[in-house]
Amino acid sequence: MAHVAEPRMEPVVAGLLLAAGGGRRLGGRPKALLTHRGRPLVEHAVRVLREGGCGPVHVVLGAAADRVRKEADLPGCVLVDNPDWEEGMGSSLRAGLQSLSATAADAALVSLVDQPGIGAEAVARVRAACRSRQSLAAAAYGGERGHPVLFGAGHWQEITAGAVGDRGARAYLKDHESSLALIECGDVAEAYDIDTAEDLAHLE
Repeated sequence: MAHVAEPRMEPVVAGLLLAAGGGRRLGGRPKALLTHRGRPLVEHAVRVLREGGCGPVHVVLGAAADRVRKEADLPGCVLVDNPDWEEGMGSSLRAGLQSLSATAADAALVSLVDQPGIGAEAVARVRAACRSRQSLAAAAYGGERGHPVLFGAGHWQEITAGAVGDRGARAYLKDHESSLALIECGDVAEAYDIDTAEDLAHLE
């Protein structure tokens, strides 16, 4: 009888959405609750992760976390509270990876709530770069590294240890540049942030 090859198991790539920002330069309007296409921006960002093939999806909340829970429709998401959100993005990345470490995910695809110009196609491209729990990949725009970023689970512990202030994993990625796959996404996405009142023009 001919040997039948076992089907190769697809890696489990979780979506990790950092949505804790308080919108200091937006007059203290929490970024997760900015309106985009008639709904809170956090809903759009979660949908992009799901349509790009990520699951489960963990969402890190900080500013106005109680309001986000009440006003945003986020079924099936694991909502992670970051009490230290004012320290910067590093604390949210730390909280999110710690939450995911209790799951069977092989990698985390990290995206930011305030980048609505990055859609499912860019997410799917970066997600496809996951080969193992040692994979490291990031979207690039004109050759410049941006989001989303994919971290294989083998990197989480070290990233968590170094994620402080607003740096997130920047230093870690710089130290591991030789093993980081850059996935060009400039043809399908725009990597602007919603940081200032002028940026609100990008929201629909």
